[in-house]
Amino acid sequence: MGIEVVTFGCRLNTYESEVMRREAEAAGLGGLKDGAVIFNTCAVTAEAVRQAKQSIRKARRENPQARIIVSGCAAQTDPTAFAAMDEVDLVLGNEEKLKAHNYRALPDFGVNDTEKVRVNDIMSVRETASHMVDAIEGRARAFVQVQNGCDHRCTFCIIPYGRGNSRSVPMGAVVEQIKRLSGNGYAEIVLSGVDMTSYGADLPGKPRLGKLVRTILREVPEVRRLRLSSIDSIEADDDLMEAIATERRLMPHLHLSLQSGDDMILKRMKRRHLRDDSIRFCEDVRKLRPEIVFGADLIAGFPTETEEMFENSLRIVAECGLTHLHVFPFSPREGTPAARMPQVAGGAIKERAARLRAAGEASYRRHLQSLVGTRQSVLVERNGLGRTEGFTLVAIDGGVPGDIVDATIAGHDGARLVAGPAAQRAA
Repeated sequence: MGIEVVTFGCRLNTYESEVMRREAEAAGLGGLKDGAVIFNTCAVTAEAVRQAKQSIRKARRENPQARIIVSGCAAQTDPTAFAAMDEVDLVLGNEEKLKAHNYRALPDFGVNDTEKVRVNDIMSVRETASHMVDAIEGRARAFVQVQNGCDHRCTFCIIPYGRGNSRSVPMGAVVEQIKRLSGNGYAEIVLSGVDMTSYGADLPGKPRLGKLVRTILREVPEVRRLRLSSIDSIEADDDLMEAIATERRLMPHLHLSLQSGDDMILKRMKRRHLRDDSIRFCEDVRKLRPEIVFGADLIAGFPTETEEMFENSLRIVAECGLTHLHVFPFSPREGTPAARMPQVAGGAIKERAARLRAAGEASYRRHLQSLVGTRQSVLVERNGLGRTEGFTLVAIDGGVPGDIVDATIAGHDGARLVAGPAAQRAA
């Protein structure tokens, strides 16, 4: 059966899953008679944890003799909950999952819960290695980790306790990794991290994210597309803004960690920006790069949120011109300050999340319509689908996964663009 890695959550997890696969292979798990299933979990919401547990139980039903290993943020923050599952053979922390010798320590069947767990104090980790990988299985784009952890303590967020404090991969190691991936045929590289705009604060000279981006584009000319994953707009530095304005290989798509559009809620979240900061950032970036496309994370029903406060979040979709929304119904995470605040009724949270999603869907449809008739550069992924430079999904006939093709947009179906028949491979 070999090794199957099941990934939940963020792009950083996607990257780390490839490292986990490699390390598990090095430990000999690929030679197990009944195979191994490794879960790389997410802890951002209670629903993400529930889905992981559901998938683990399903995996055991379908693979009664396979060895099941659970890691990731949910395993780091609550290892005992996974160790208590009869289906689970081993629980690894976020640092332990990246080292082969921890997979070799897979215990025999029938051990007690404490023997299953290999999870250390993530706050004691001071460095992040580059974990070189040569490919990302089954993907047209490659993810590269440049940063891990977070020094901020937003009141709703448990992720710092799963990832530890912020630490950066040295620029030279990032550049070397990207050279290897580009040399292996990846046309698009996505920089990923937990709090990417904090990049470099722990490195000599304290380089910022903008300097990293410009260094990559200068030192690796064969990179055709460089994309950023989620950023915190209030921490965007001058070099990053300059790169957005002048570097055409830096993709015109930014996903913003906004969380709310109401100032009081932002303060109670312990965020570092106000609504006007978000609006001004989007306006400033559009002046630099008119074709920019913005996505954002927004939480519906944060504790103490009134209808008026929620309306401020609803309005910021239009005021910032947000196109790709990730809407999270608030879910209290044990151990966070927000879990102890006065909670919004569950029905109201669900209703507000639905309204936010409806606003996002309407904005997305307008965005699709605005691209009809335009010529777009599309990275072909698989099954006749690809992504524009602005990360908009396209149904496309032509090219193979990994190709960048030029295509005229003939229409859309409300969920994706539809390219005309004359797609051509870009030079």
